[in-house]
Order: sequence, then C-alpha cells, then structure tokens
Amino acid sequence: MAGSVKSNGSNAITAAGKSSKVPATAQPLAEEPAAIASNINYHAQYSPHFSPFKFEPEQAYYATAESVRDRLVQQWNETYLHFHKVDPKQTYYLSMEFLQGRALTNAIGSLNIQNAYADALNKLGHELEEIVEQEKDAALGNGGLGRLASCFLDSMATLNLPAWGYGLRYRYGLFKQRIAREGQEESAEDWLEKFSPWEIVRHDVLYPVRFFGRVEVNPDGYRKWVEGELFQALAYDVPIPGYKTKNTISLRLWEAKASAEDFNLFQFNDGKYESAAQLHSRAQQICAVLYPGDATEDGKLLRLKQQFFLCSASLQDIIFRFKERKDGKGSWKWSDFPSKVAVQLNDTHPTLAIPELMRLLMDEEGLGWDEAWDVTSRTVAYTNHTVLPEALEKWSQAVMWKLLPRHMEIIEEIDKRFIAMINATRTDLESKIPSIRVLDNNPQKPVVRMANLCVVSAHTVNGVAQLHSDILKAELFEDYVSIWPTKFQNKTNGITPRRWLRFCSPELSNIITKWLKTDEWVTNLDLLVGLRKFADDEKLQAEWASAKMANKQRLAQYIERATGVSIDPNTLFDIQVKRIHEYKRQLLNILGAIYRYKKLKELSPEERKKTTPRTIMIGGKAFATYTNAKRIVKLVTDVGTVVNNDPEVNSLLKVIFVPNYNVSVAEMLIPGSELSQHISTAGMEASGTSNMKFALNGCLIIGTLDGANVEIREEVGEDNFFLFGATADQVTKLRKERENGLFKPDPRFEDAKDFIRSGVFGSYDYNPLLDSLEGNSGFGRGDYFLVGYDFPSYMDAQEKVDEAYKDRKRWLKMSILSTAGSGKFSSDRTIAQYAKEIWKIQECRVP
Repeated sequence: MAGSVKSNGSNAITAAGKSSKVPATAQPLAEEPAAIASNINYHAQYSPHFSPFKFEPEQAYYATAESVRDRLVQQWNETYLHFHKVDPKQTYYLSMEFLQGRALTNAIGSLNIQNAYADALNKLGHELEEIVEQEKDAALGNGGLGRLASCFLDSMATLNLPAWGYGLRYRYGLFKQRIAREGQEESAEDWLEKFSPWEIVRHDVLYPVRFFGRVEVNPDGYRKWVEGELFQALAYDVPIPGYKTKNTISLRLWEAKASAEDFNLFQFNDGKYESAAQLHSRAQQICAVLYPGDATEDGKLLRLKQQFFLCSASLQDIIFRFKERKDGKGSWKWSDFPSKVAVQLNDTHPTLAIPELMRLLMDEEGLGWDEAWDVTSRTVAYTNHTVLPEALEKWSQAVMWKLLPRHMEIIEEIDKRFIAMINATRTDLESKIPSIRVLDNNPQKPVVRMANLCVVSAHTVNGVAQLHSDILKAELFEDYVSIWPTKFQNKTNGITPRRWLRFCSPELSNIITKWLKTDEWVTNLDLLVGLRKFADDEKLQAEWASAKMANKQRLAQYIERATGVSIDPNTLFDIQVKRIHEYKRQLLNILGAIYRYKKLKELSPEERKKTTPRTIMIGGKAFATYTNAKRIVKLVTDVGTVVNNDPEVNSLLKVIFVPNYNVSVAEMLIPGSELSQHISTAGMEASGTSNMKFALNGCLIIGTLDGANVEIREEVGEDNFFLFGATADQVTKLRKERENGLFKPDPRFEDAKDFIRSGVFGSYDYNPLLDSLEGNSGFGRGDYFLVGYDFPSYMDAQEKVDEAYKDRKRWLKMSILSTAGSGKFSSDRTIAQYAKEIWKIQECRVP
C-alpha cells in the first residue's frame, strides 16, 4: 500500500502542475476538452471546498462534478420553464427509496460528452476512471424497490415525459456493511460526510409539516388540525438527465428542519442544552436513516413520521405547482386537478398521500367531501410490490390517532363509506367486509391496512410482473377485482439499458453496436433481437468471449481489493446478489455449495480434473434486526474461509461473500457474471429486476418460475434458462403435505446439513438456522420456503450448468441469445405503458 500512496503523491504534484497551465475560466456549457478543462479548473479555484493548491483525485472529482452540473442546471431550467409554459399533465412518483448509484458516468454518458471529459481530465493530469471512483453512492435506498424507482426516472427523462420523483434525503442511508469474524456489522453510510455535488438546495421551497396535535371543530362544522409539532420540509433537487435529449427532470428530496425560533435560548443559557434544541434534534431524526428499527413504539412513530413527511411536503409542492401553472391563465376549477396531476405510490409507504390530499383539499382549500374524494381518487394510483403478508403495511390505530388525528378521521370516513357502498350494491360480499375494509378493528390489535386503503382509493392498481399481477387478482385482492374489474393492471418491471449495459459494459456495448450496425438499441432495446441471427457466428462468439473475459478480469481485481481473495477468471463466475432474505433462498445456494465442496473432497485427483471449476459469489445486506438473514451471511463467510484455504480443492471451488453490495458494486459484478441465481420460492418474488440486468449482460439464469423469471425464460428461450423447483400453484399443497409429515428429504440435502453440524466450518452454532429447515410445523420451523423440497431439482439443474459450461460454443451461443431476448425488459417499455395506460401523460420535449 505504501507504494501506491507514494505514487499518488507524485501524481498529485503532476496534476497540480498540469492544472496550473490550464486557464481557470467559467465555461458552463463547454463541449470541447480544452474548454471543459478550463471550466473544471474554474470550479477547483472559485467554487472551493478544500484548501488551495490541492488538486488530488478527490478535489478533481468535485470540480468535475460541478462542471457537469453546470450543463445539467441549464437543461433543468429549460425543462422546468418548458413544462411551465406548456402546462402538460405531469406525473409525480412518490417513493421512500431511490437507489441512484453514482451520477458522474451516467451524466456524461447521457450528455454524450464522456470522451471530451476524459480528454479534459488528461489535460489536468488525471484519468477519468480514477476520478469516477472518488464518488460515493447516494445512500437513498436499499434494494430492488429503490433501484426500480431510479431506473424509472432515467426512462421518464429519456422519453421526454413530464414527470418528477419525490423522496427523502437520508443522511445515513440504510447502513454500510462490513464483514467481520462475527459476521455482518453495520455502520452509518457516509455519502454526505463532505457533501453531494449533484444536489441543489432550494432555500425558497419550504413547506410546514405537522405531527401530533388535535382537531379543532369550528362552529360552522369545518375541521382544522392544530397545535402539535411543526417542522419545515426543505427541498433538494437532483437533476436527472435523459439520454441524448435536452430534457432533464428532477428527483426532489426533502430534508426536515426546525427554525431558529424553535431554539429555546432561555433554556440553553440556563444550561438545559438538550431540551433547548429538542425540536432541532427531532427534525434531524426524521431524515437520518432509511427504515429505522421499528421494534419499539418510538421506532414505529419515526417510520410513520417519515412516510407522512414525504407525502405532506410532496403534495403541498404539487398543489403549489398546479396553481403556479394556472396563474394568469384565466379561471380554473379543482375538478381540473386530475387532468394535470398523476400521483403514483411506489408500494404502500406513501399511502398517507391519500388522506393528506383529502385534508389539504377540504381543510385548506375548502372543498366538500364528495368533490375532494372525486379529485383524490382520480389522481392517485398504486403499485403493489409484494404478496408477503409481513410486508403489507398495517399501522396501529392508536399510533395513528396520536400522530395524525385528522388523517384518522378521514380514513374512518373512507372506511365507513366503502362499507356503505358494499352494503348497498354488493350484498353477496357482506361476509367479506371484515377482511376487505380499511380498518381492522380486532380488539387485541386494531390496525389500519394500508394496502386496502390504497386499493379502495386509487383509480388503478398494478402488479410488477405477469405472474405477480395474476396472483394479486386471484388471491390477495380477489374481492376487490369483483367490485372494480378494470382497476387492476400488470406493468412488468424494467431496467435502464443506459446504466445496466451501455455504461457498465462498454466492451460488450461496442460489440452489439458493431454487429447491429447501429447504437439505437440503447433507446430501443427491442433491436437486440437482431443478434439472434448471429448467435452461431464464430467471429461474434470470439468477440463476445473476449468482452466477457475483460469484464471477468476487472471483477477479479475488484474482488481481490474488496476481500483479499484471489479468484481465477477462467472459472465459471456464479453470482447471487440481492437483499438477504429467507424467501430469496441464499441458504439454498450455500447448501448447494457445501454439498459441492463435500463431493469434491471425496473425489480422486483424477476425477477432480473432470469437474467444472466454479467461483460462487454471494452479496447483499441483511436487515440489522433480521437474525436468520444475518446467520446466512455468517454461514457464507465461514464456508468461504474453509473452502478458499483448502489447497486440495481451491482451484476448483471458491466461495466469496461480496461486502457492502450497492449499485456501483453491481455495475462491476453483473458484466462479469456468467451464471446468476434467482432462486426464490415460487410465488414470493413479485418481479425481481437484477434477473433482467444479468440476462441483458449475457449471463445465464438458474431459477424458479417466479416473478419476472417466467417472462425472461419466455423471451430468451427455454433452452437458455436453467429451470428447477416447485411452481407457485404447488406451494400451498406442498406446505400442507409437510405439515402432515409426508415430506421425504433427499439424502444430498441431509448430507449438506450434517456436514455443517460436523463443525467443519467452525464452532458457530448453526442449529437455530438449520432448525428452520426441520420439523413439520411450528413458528420458524417446517421449512416454510421449501429449501428441502427444491434441493434435489436445484442440484440436478446445477449439474446441467456444469455440463453446458464445458461446451464453450454452446455456452457462448446461449449467452448471446440471453442478451438478444432481453429487449422487453427495458424500463423505457415499462414507463411508456404507465404513461399511456395509467397516467395518461404525453411526451413534452424541450425544443
């Protein structure tokens, strides 16, 4: 390490010397390398964040980002003005998470100035690759839900749609993951430790948000929410550029603040420092952490505060913009609102937007119930992301009455009117009322069912893959479907081909462009189907293999830096990266790896030579309070320690836990992958989107018929997908059979578990984890996720993978066909469908 530090020092001196020769002049819209270099140097000197005379990679990164931001601000302003003049119907996408990843590569790629920026940085003594590495991922999300929202923003901008995102500005994110001897350790994310050059604080965009208090009833019957705690929501805008278009939209993030007058100077001078600044510290808590632990009453209150804070600030802003665009344009009516505004709720977290919009319309704008309900129910639409019962939010009525008394009155009224409607028009459903109404008044635990509130109030409800939408209609929401048959739609998720192929795998992208004779596939992904006719071409296969190898070598270098383990790029790279959760079945993966290790140990040296060498990589964060998920992480690391240090087999098998999985790590892993595992229990993964990213990058999938796997298999061809496992319609029956003691475990499954119990992977007590696979019923037992049932077919599918990989021509052809079949999974297609079928919005291109 000392050597590299030294070279950095000499590089920094060279860079400082070179930059002193470049004039520091502001050229915000520069496109030529020399002018860009001047603009970067201008920011280094005149927008300083560091001591003078320093121009090391970190300083160069911030100055470069600010130079790019100049262009984005110009385009953002033009887009805002254009939307203001045209006054189109606009979508507002509300999400608790946006997992943006790094912005620099994406911005210069979208603006089509990456080469110019690379040359400009060379003139300043720096390499673009090194500068890009200085950026920390924005820690505003956790998993697929947040990354989907970010892909959607990219597509909205690229399709020139009038749309914005709204989220919260979490200072410490979910957590940064470190792998220690004890397993996963969590620490606060430090992405805002210095500052983010991509956000623009809008000091004039400030809205009041209230908590607690009481409802005051005026003599005329009007109700108003008063007293309690009042905070300010301050807006930060992150510009989102479209690809090769002027349109640049906004991700508006809210931060909670208390004002100077909330600081009690009298108490402070009296030595009561904590209580003097009490409101300020409460304000900081609101946007401190994504998904704070909610085991305590205070934790639940804080989560609810976050959700309401997002909804209230965003809706006040939306109403302000609606009025701003009407200003001076003649008369308007509130009934016009849904023809100008579409609000999309990304899962149930922003459900409080429904009662809050009702409250703002009735209490602040003076509308009656019927008019306010008409506006609200024509404005709001809801995306469901899960059928897992524990993930369908239910909030304690007592907590809600305490924090949001006016909203509980409104929710009660919605519930009452829904029941009256059922009684009046659907007597056949009267017996179902207790399960489909919004309020669950179970005396032990009265709750508000957020998903029910969304379905009752929204004009459209969608699932996120065909299988998932079918399950919603047939099971979770079947009674609502009989009431509102046209309310339910499917919108299969998608991913942006810009970040997930064009920018993260330039070698493969260039090959695709060369063979398709166009780069238009970047915005029209269906064109990839044109690769099918070349799948057997030896020239393409050779180029494809060399691009894959370059990505594998880059990944191998990263793994050595991140974990200290060296891996061989000539082995099969097998990757599973996603949140650690029992339904995603990382446990099935590691049990399979353990069985493979045990078998390799039993083979003779001659027999071992015939096996397919494999490097298994698993990554993802386990929620801090999710004990079994953390045990799975520990098991993977323990297995890796033993296997990777076993000289008999470590050239044939390595097991790696990739720490602190995030977007930037994914951009390294996905292009270098050859097999990826999407092995959730059928019917439990709503869609999955990493499966689409892997398939797009020519990686083959081993998976169950779950979520979007079903559609990926249809598109890439059944022969190019390694299928195993029970289907969604068998799961309930299999669980019943298990309860009745009819399950017969496969001997290989028993072998793998016994091998762990033998202590070969260390002294940690894995019995609590293995117990979840034992017994026939009971809490945390009975193998709810069918790991044992699916194990034999999983191992058989893995044998097919080993065989296929030995035939290089066949594997490369499958890989090419995987990319060629991925056109459907562009988020451009998904967003175009939302725009047309749910939001009813049209392109509004900046001229």
